[in-house]
Amino acid sequence: MRKRWGRKMIMMMIASSLMLAGCNSGGTNNEAAPEVSKNDVHTTGFPIVDQPVNLKMFTRIAPVNGTFKEMPVFQDYEKLSQVKVEFIEAQTDGFQEKKNLLFASNELPDALFRSGISPLEAIRYGSAGQLIPLEGLIDEYAPNLKKLMDQYPEIRSGITTPEGHIYAIPGIVTLSAARTDKKWINQMWLDKLNLEVPETTEELYNVLLAFRDGDPNGNGKQDEIPMTARVGLAVVSAMSGSFGLDSQLGYNINIENDKVHIWMGSDQNKEMLMYLNKLYKEKLLDPEIFSHTEAQYLAKQGSGNTGFFFDQTNNNFLSIKDQYTGIAPLEGPQGDRLQSQALPIARDFGAFAITSVNQYPAVTMRWIDYFYSDEGSTLLRFGREGEHYEMKDGIPYYKEDFLKEISNQAKITPYAGGGAPHLISEQVASFINPPQVQEAQQKLDPFMPKVRYAAPMFDEQTAQEVNILRNDIDKYYEEQSTKFIVGAIGFDKWEQFQTTLKKMRVEELEKLYQDAFDKMQK
Repeated sequence: MRKRWGRKMIMMMIASSLMLAGCNSGGTNNEAAPEVSKNDVHTTGFPIVDQPVNLKMFTRIAPVNGTFKEMPVFQDYEKLSQVKVEFIEAQTDGFQEKKNLLFASNELPDALFRSGISPLEAIRYGSAGQLIPLEGLIDEYAPNLKKLMDQYPEIRSGITTPEGHIYAIPGIVTLSAARTDKKWINQMWLDKLNLEVPETTEELYNVLLAFRDGDPNGNGKQDEIPMTARVGLAVVSAMSGSFGLDSQLGYNINIENDKVHIWMGSDQNKEMLMYLNKLYKEKLLDPEIFSHTEAQYLAKQGSGNTGFFFDQTNNNFLSIKDQYTGIAPLEGPQGDRLQSQALPIARDFGAFAITSVNQYPAVTMRWIDYFYSDEGSTLLRFGREGEHYEMKDGIPYYKEDFLKEISNQAKITPYAGGGAPHLISEQVASFINPPQVQEAQQKLDPFMPKVRYAAPMFDEQTAQEVNILRNDIDKYYEEQSTKFIVGAIGFDKWEQFQTTLKKMRVEELEKLYQDAFDKMQK
């Protein structure tokens, strides 16, 4: 079945692009569009077009990746789709600067893949005409993406500008286990000390005391690390749900009865920080939690000498995985028990965008839509069946001989390194969602938020206001929270902390989020 791209619509788009490009300084590779009839796009099935189409896409390449042109997904998909993509690769280091330069010079590729476009960039470059609106293309040429957006309405609301446009599309994660850090506890130590899995924050405190003093590793030294977490305030995010503190709209926000509340100055937050201060003061919380590197944190997981920590998978402690088990969120002193640390389903905002110089926007949208299906995502993540993976009960698994060299996996797929525009579902997650991780996620599932709202899209002026306010407020909150936890300041200064937040206009920031949330609900 064929369907022609609406000539009138595309001509208006091109005319608009040319007019806007004329307002921009610098060169442009805008050219008159070819006759659309030469490359009619098929709205279903493959190939996407009868005559080959060439596209240039700018992308970020992570240190673990091989070059994109060598990846089987793009080699095989070119044959399937009749669309040849030339990737302009930029290393992670310096990627943002190179992306900025593309837009500043107006030397644009046809699309940006794994591009990490921020909401502000999407609005800025979309309003300037350098990125094209995608909502019409999605409705007509992206059935897989549209289906997901209909199934999870929070995806559309999280990527639509206040003016009603979508300038960038995200990675979509329907698999809950890929959106949470599990709560891993040392089951071997619990068994050795004859302890039960803690259910409350108070029980966790007692367990950590036993880990500290009971010599569960049996070496006669008090060298166990009862509890650790990623550097900085990741521990706050991990524990906040036990104190009734959620993480909606990509910020420290609770939403109750459609009312937005920034909770940084709340009594619940004070109670949480006092709890963490008690753990830190009694050496139950890793004394290096504000100084260790990511590599050092992961090494602590793999050492087996840690009692309680947080991570999405068990990859970092595979060799000793039987030592750990996932547990449910702890019930806090006020009865709260929420897995507040949970990313939204639209996980990687701005993963893909189409620019105004693209002569084949419909072809491009159909090209990317494939990766929002289980079939396309399987090709992207697993490569070739028989060579890189094999099917077991309908689920793809990397072949054991392929994984003998662990670095092989990241060489064949752009999902390794993060931020690729595609679907992560239960169907395609065997590598990151083995049975132990599934069991750990099942402990969290009853306590997951019903809806996780992503960060809202503000118009550019409002986004600037939010940035100005948050630059000061976030820095102050992080500094003061760290000091409260390590005991550098006492909680007799809490009222002063609250007063300073108000002086920094936290209530004004809260109103901006409230207004944005109200628009998302319309």
